[in-house]
Amino acid sequence: MTDFERRVAAVLERLAPGEVTTYGEVAAEAGRPGAARAVGRILATSHGDFPWWRVVAANGRLVPGSEAEQERRLRAEGVTVTGGRVPRMGRR
Repeated sequence: MTDFERRVAAVLERLAPGEVTTYGEVAAEAGRPGAARAVGRILATSHGDFPWWRVVAANGRLVPGSEAEQERRLRAEGVTVTGGRVPRMGRR
């Protein structure tokens, strides 16, 4: 695991149930602003080791291909999901 991957893991492990953030916010907190796609790749290859469902695109859109599962998990944590998005994005 790279240093950046460890820092991403630390950011993700601090997310509490019901807390949603963006790929870009995770990248910035992990010390690499602008590395949102790298965060996406880390999550895509993590085999569910992290709370991936708590991370969405900057516009609030859910993960393509996993929308139903992500929506189910977010709703179970009390997060509002409308039209495949988490409204009013920003760390909440």
